[in-house]
Amino acid sequence: MSKVRIFALGGLDEDGKNMYVVENNDDIFVLECGLKYPDGEQYGVQMIIPDFTYLKENKDRIRGVFITHGHDDVMAALPSLLKEIPDVPVYTAPLTAAMFERKAKKAGIKHVNIHRIRRNARFKIGDTKIRTFGTTQSIADGFGVAIETADGYVVYSSEFIVDYDTKNEAFDFDLTNITDLASEGVLLLMAESVGCTRAGHSSPYHRITPQIEHFFEDSNSRMFITLFNQNIYRVIEVIELANKYNRRVFIYDEELRQLMKDMASLGYYRIPAGLEVPPDDFSNDMENVLVIIAGNGANIFKKVHKIANKEDENVEFRNTDTVIIASPAVPGTEREEAGMEDDLYREAGRVAAVDAKRAFTMHASREDLKMMMYLMKPKYYMPVKGEYRQLIANANIALDMGFRADYIIVMDNGQVAEIDDGKLQRNFNRIDHAEDVLVDGDENLDASGMVLKDRETLSTDGAIIVGVVVNHKTKEIIGGPDVQSRGVIYLKDADYIIQEIGNIMEKTINEAVKNNTYDNLECRADARDRIARYVIRETGKRPMILPAIVEINTKDE
Repeated sequence: MSKVRIFALGGLDEDGKNMYVVENNDDIFVLECGLKYPDGEQYGVQMIIPDFTYLKENKDRIRGVFITHGHDDVMAALPSLLKEIPDVPVYTAPLTAAMFERKAKKAGIKHVNIHRIRRNARFKIGDTKIRTFGTTQSIADGFGVAIETADGYVVYSSEFIVDYDTKNEAFDFDLTNITDLASEGVLLLMAESVGCTRAGHSSPYHRITPQIEHFFEDSNSRMFITLFNQNIYRVIEVIELANKYNRRVFIYDEELRQLMKDMASLGYYRIPAGLEVPPDDFSNDMENVLVIIAGNGANIFKKVHKIANKEDENVEFRNTDTVIIASPAVPGTEREEAGMEDDLYREAGRVAAVDAKRAFTMHASREDLKMMMYLMKPKYYMPVKGEYRQLIANANIALDMGFRADYIIVMDNGQVAEIDDGKLQRNFNRIDHAEDVLVDGDENLDASGMVLKDRETLSTDGAIIVGVVVNHKTKEIIGGPDVQSRGVIYLKDADYIIQEIGNIMEKTINEAVKNNTYDNLECRADARDRIARYVIRETGKRPMILPAIVEINTKDE
């Protein structure tokens, strides 16, 4: 009896944090290991990653982790996984491997069990046949994965668009292998949903050249453009335009410079000779130069903010500069992107933004998805990678293509689709531990814990700290109370509130001592409750109350 189980630890009903698990009998294959960025209410959180508990509990069954391309939403949580499960085999293409090895080194991971594979490969992991097929994405070396089961292949499309005019093998859409997979039989197709609400094909609307070329034609001063450093397709477009209009290029991002070196060493793309300005040769006084300001996530917006506020050591905007924004906000960075635009309009001479409605992201639109379904001819179809409304829209495309509703699988993270002997079971059980893991620096935070609650309180209602010193033996107050308020009381005539808070603290301690019920922890808790009730009555706020009772031995003792 064959048993295939498919579920997501991230990537369903969300944009980012992609991680999908395919269990073929006893073997586990993991597809992607990404992050997503926190929203504005998750204070101090740097990134959100999947919960790896299930994988740790079943680590001996993991046969491989496939990383289909080099974007953060599918790769950036991999160092965290390898810290939890060292030596797990990772399969990816050469460019992505080079990117990840730098991330691993930065994270202090000395050894990675990484296998470089071709985008159109056939190989075995144990007894399981694996096939890959190249896809056209915004970064080179992207591919989809097909895992053979007894009832046909389970195929994961990864990101893709159908583009017959890439002119670069590292971005090619591998139509031949996709068609060949269909002839061998596809049990289930997992296809992305991010762009599925757009009509037509994504190509040729993914190109930004038609929108920005006129700036190169008519600008006589310096030009700047903001780009995500992982959108290599757009970076190449911009470099080719600079070459066409005889502008030298300065890449203001170390990671992107390294990526372009990787592209050259792998034979994928080489910046025309003499076009790039080395960092040591760049000067803010240079003319006829295009500066590519690159980064990832919110970092790029912070970098522009620093330049606009004249805090950058190398670059300063002039009122004659032309600045093009070609790095649209990704989920979780909208506030930073809006702030960046404000900064630019204050400092630069001419500011323009690429119109996202006319320049599509390189995700599959409706007709791209229809073509993938038509070519693959899967028995079952599972929308992945997207918010819930996008998953449903993707499912509706499958309905339009003739799939029966009971052959389309729409799930949440943690729900399990089980296919026994080629037939989908309708129970959809759940695995434990499929929640977000919030990462603050190098530490993990529980999404349901008190840390974020405390941060939210501090940000909205402030904090009041009340300290007293008491005699350890007699419990007599010998110092204080000292009351400090941050973010709670602003009015100059509110001194009476501070004084009353101190009185409450004293009264609480004295009553407990008089009644012979004094206990340091219990007394602080009682004072906290009394002060909180008083403060909300007087101010309407619920600040964090932090009472401190310090007991010391005096010389008399």
